[in-house]
Amino acid sequence: MRKRIVNSNDQKIPAGEQQWLDVESLAEVELTSEDAAHPFEAALGADTRRGWKAATAGEQTIRLLFDAPLHLSRIRLEFVEEEVPRTQEFVLRWLPEGEQSYRELVRQQYNFSPPATTREVEEYTVKLDGVRALELVIVPEIGGGEARASLASMQLSGAEG
Repeated sequence: MRKRIVNSNDQKIPAGEQQWLDVESLAEVELTSEDAAHPFEAALGADTRRGWKAATAGEQTIRLLFDAPLHLSRIRLEFVEEEVPRTQEFVLRWLPEGEQSYRELVRQQYNFSPPATTREVEEYTVKLDGVRALELVIVPEIGGGEARASLASMQLSGAEG
């Protein structure tokens, strides 16, 4: 599935003291699936109650294709699971300008154990120049099953060019 979000506002969005990029105006997003009640745009805002959710079970890919190369200095991901205990894995990759292959930034696994452990926040300080694309692959349950991937929030910090 391919999706284009067009927004003429290219200003940064403040979140506390951190300046987060307005991803909606800087990128096109490609998704393997999307629940209509939980669109990807919902994961880009400050309200993490809705977030993005896959329409189907299994591995999902979210790929941000930037209109112009970016410099990224911080990446923040937040995952929430309040119902089903499971072990999730995600892989975060980036595509440098002028290259054809993605470079892996991080591969992470963790357990959700509701009601005690329901939230996972990952924040990475990076120094990435010439970022053409960012790819997030989520395996919602490494043991298989019917779990659907979700992303409460994705925020990026950096600059254009």
